[in-house]
Amino acid sequence: MSTPTVSTPAVSAPAVSAPPFRSGFAALVGRPNVGKSTLLNALIGEKLSIVTPRPQTTRHRVLGVLTSEAAQIAFVDTPGLHHGARRALNRAMNRTAAAALHDADLGVLVLDGTRWTAEDDLALERIRQSGRPAVAAINKIDCIRPRERLLPLLAELARRHAFTDMVPVSALKAENLAALVAAIGRVLPVSPPLYPREQRTDRDFRFRIAETVRERLTLELQQELPYGIAVEVERAVEEDGQLLVDAAIWVDRSGHKPIVIGARGERLKRVGRAARLELNRTLGRRLHLALWVRVREGWADSARALQQLGLDP
Repeated sequence: MSTPTVSTPAVSAPAVSAPPFRSGFAALVGRPNVGKSTLLNALIGEKLSIVTPRPQTTRHRVLGVLTSEAAQIAFVDTPGLHHGARRALNRAMNRTAAAALHDADLGVLVLDGTRWTAEDDLALERIRQSGRPAVAAINKIDCIRPRERLLPLLAELARRHAFTDMVPVSALKAENLAALVAAIGRVLPVSPPLYPREQRTDRDFRFRIAETVRERLTLELQQELPYGIAVEVERAVEEDGQLLVDAAIWVDRSGHKPIVIGARGERLKRVGRAARLELNRTLGRRLHLALWVRVREGWADSARALQQLGLDP
């Protein structure tokens, strides 16, 4: 007599639900020249913020949107927080940074891993005052050898503030950025995407034209660069398959005008040529760029002028 076979019902593994999607704003804050704009560009994979060696190059809030399968992070690049804000322009830049942090879901304190300054204290204090959770991004680790030199800094940072995470990165070398993105994503609220998946920024082409011209001016003039300088696109029209752009370069003293123009106009021509070539690449279209230098006495100390030029939040 054969033994009856007893079949055992198959037990299916419990379904594993995907983690909830997270979305929100992360404000990149820190003192001037720690690499916030370079970090934004590296994270997004596209040049959205201009970059120069000169402190306080960033004057505006610049949004960069990074969307993955798990999260959407709207990074907000901000002007460097700094002491000694005597001029209206400096005060407006500090307000822009503080407002971006106040409106964000979390702050990303960007630090230069090679040194700590009093203005780093200022940036950290603004994060404390905001009450927002914060991630520390210790930048420029490509300049730190051996890497063990980071350990005392990490210990000091942990003593100074209860960061949700501390991530060493190199914005210039695009090193360890995935770890930073993951650390930020874990802190964001559960939310559907705030922007369409294909959107990278909220800034239009006119803003990018003005900023590219200002970047090229800064690189060309170097130590001669007048502080009170701004760029405004006055006209941008399509004609015969190309974009015709007129842009005004504003200086706040009459004596600065010949500095920007240069001997026989050669300096202004170089700036215009370099900006046009870069814009042809970044905008993916032919562009004719005409630059004019104009004087608006004392605009960097005028609240009304700052608002007209879009430099005050």
